[in-house]
Amino acid sequence: MVLTAASTAFAATPASHDYAADFSHVQQINAGVLNTGYVDIGPRDGQAVILLHGWPYDIQSYAQVAPALAAKGYRVIVPYLRGYGSTRFLSDKTPRNGQPSAMAADVVALMDALNIKQAVLGGFDWGARTADIVAALWPERVKSLVSVSGYLISSQQLGKKPLPPQAEQQWWYQFYFATERGQQGYAAHTHDFAKLIWQQASPGWKFSDATFNQSAKALDNPDQVAITISNYRWRLGLEKGEQKYAAYEKTLATLPAIRVPTITIEGDNNGAPHPAPETYRARFSGKYQHRTFTGNIGHNPPAEAPQAFVQAVEDAAAL
Repeated sequence: MVLTAASTAFAATPASHDYAADFSHVQQINAGVLNTGYVDIGPRDGQAVILLHGWPYDIQSYAQVAPALAAKGYRVIVPYLRGYGSTRFLSDKTPRNGQPSAMAADVVALMDALNIKQAVLGGFDWGARTADIVAALWPERVKSLVSVSGYLISSQQLGKKPLPPQAEQQWWYQFYFATERGQQGYAAHTHDFAKLIWQQASPGWKFSDATFNQSAKALDNPDQVAITISNYRWRLGLEKGEQKYAAYEKTLATLPAIRVPTITIEGDNNGAPHPAPETYRARFSGKYQHRTFTGNIGHNPPAEAPQAFVQAVEDAAAL
C-alpha cells in the first residue's frame, strides 16, 4: 500500500481542548530502574497508545502526531528512552546499559507503573526495535503495532556477520562508536553528530535549526553518551549486557514471529540503514499491512509525515 504524505506540518484542531499545549508538560514516574520522563495526553479512558522515539531524536518527533491522536480520543504516552531528556536512573549503581531488551523492559515497567494493561505501540529507529521486542516477548501487552522499517529484532550472533561493503559503509557510526576515539568524539560533539545523522537519515527533510535544537536538548542527558555507546557496542558483541536480560536475548536470537496486528512503514527516501520490506514480511504472523510513505520521506516518518503516521496508528488500532 502506497500513501502520499506531505512533509508540511499537520496541526490537530481539537474542538474543546488544546492537546498541543499539553504536549509540553513532561511528567515523571518511577518505573523499573528508571525515573521516566513522559508526556501523557488525551482522555484517560481512551485506547492507550505508546509512541517511542529513536536515536538521536526525542519525543518531539511526535509533537504533531500525539495531539492529533489525543483529539481523536486516544490516550497517548510518549516517554523519553533511557539516556534521553528527563529520564534518569534511580541508582548510580545500575549499569548504563543500552542493549535492546533492556529498553523493551523499560516500556513494560512504564506500562505497569501507569497501570496500562495493553497499548498500541508505535516507533521508529530504536523505538521501532523496542516496540518489536515488546510485541515479541510480551504480546499480551500489545493491542497492535506500528513499526517503521518493520522487523528490527536481531542478536549479537547476527551482528557479527559481515555485510557487503556498501551496507557496512552505512553503519560507519557503529564502528566509530566501537573505539575510544568514537566515544570521546560523540561526547565532545553530541549535537553536531546528531544533526549529521538527521541529515543523512532524512536527506529530503528540510528541518529548521529551531526544530533540531528543541530535540537536541534531550541529548544533554548525563547518560546519553554511555547508553548510545553501549547500544552499538552490544550489537557488535563488544559488550555482554546484563545477565538479567539473558533469557530475553536467548528468545530474541531465535527471531520470533510477531503475532500482534501490525502495520509496517517505510519512507521512500530513508537514508539510514534499513531492511527491505519483502525481507521481513514473513516475520509477522498476524494481521498485517505495509505502507510506503511517499513525498521524499526519510527515517523519521512521525515528524516528516505526521498525518500519514496518525492514520497508520488509527488503522493499526482497528486491525
